[in-house]
Amino acid sequence: MTILPSENVVFDDAPVLRTGRLAVLRRRTDFIGKAARNPLMFLGSTILLALLFMALLAPYLGTVDPSAISPVERTREPSAAHWFGTDMLGRDLYSRVIYGARISLLVGFTVAIVASVIGLAIGLVSGFMRRLDGVVMRVMDGIMSVPPILLAIALMALTRGSVYNVIVAISIAEVPRVARLVRGVVLSLRETTYVEAALAGGSRTSTILLRHILPNTLAPMTVQATYICASAMVIESILSFIGAGTPPTIPSWGNIMAEGRALWQVKPYIVLFPAAFLSLTVLAVNLLGDGLRDAIDPRMATRT
Repeated sequence: MTILPSENVVFDDAPVLRTGRLAVLRRRTDFIGKAARNPLMFLGSTILLALLFMALLAPYLGTVDPSAISPVERTREPSAAHWFGTDMLGRDLYSRVIYGARISLLVGFTVAIVASVIGLAIGLVSGFMRRLDGVVMRVMDGIMSVPPILLAIALMALTRGSVYNVIVAISIAEVPRVARLVRGVVLSLRETTYVEAALAGGSRTSTILLRHILPNTLAPMTVQATYICASAMVIESILSFIGAGTPPTIPSWGNIMAEGRALWQVKPYIVLFPAAFLSLTVLAVNLLGDGLRDAIDPRMATRT
């Protein structure tokens, strides 16, 4: 309730608040409805959730120790005892592929989160503060001038192979892409009427960024994060394949393919199974990204 001091008039602002809440709820409901009707998003989410549960429940899916060596069972063909066969050291490929999903998903999701958060901060500051824009963007352009895989290899050459170092190296290579995307959104939002009104009203820069600009950058950044996640999985597999990623003692899809490439012509299943799981995971993430883009993009909403 709001009481005007000059008159004994009572203005009930509850309907206005309810209307605002209904508008927010309606937008959320529309988004959920579009997402539910989007076959790409549904398919990608289903596959990704299945792979995630597979990685989390790996010890309970009929697996054995992925590092257990059995020389008498070297390079066995897929059978009831070893569903995906065995590698050159007699290790069960099914167990190694299932446990390898943990590394790829961990690297993909972590890199997507880290690169998005850092790139979001850089893009917000660079797009809103013109004095810093030139310097910051030239640094981002310099990093982007080097292909991500080459930059990741160069960074890994300076450190020892570990999952943590792989995440750091790939995150550094992916940050500029998020920063440039967010900067472009901020530059367009900076010219809008409500941001100019907030500036004219003396609002603090931090308030304008957090209240007016940040919410409008989350949608495109979320879509970009899905593609970064897929790219990070591929880069991690490449690094492990060439021996610059995770240590050979840690089962990952890249390591498994690297160990089986010498026997590719006679034992192709050693490379085939991890490659198929990697391709399926990347496809699921890309489908999810396409679905999110279609559900979030206002231009797509006007066509439906």
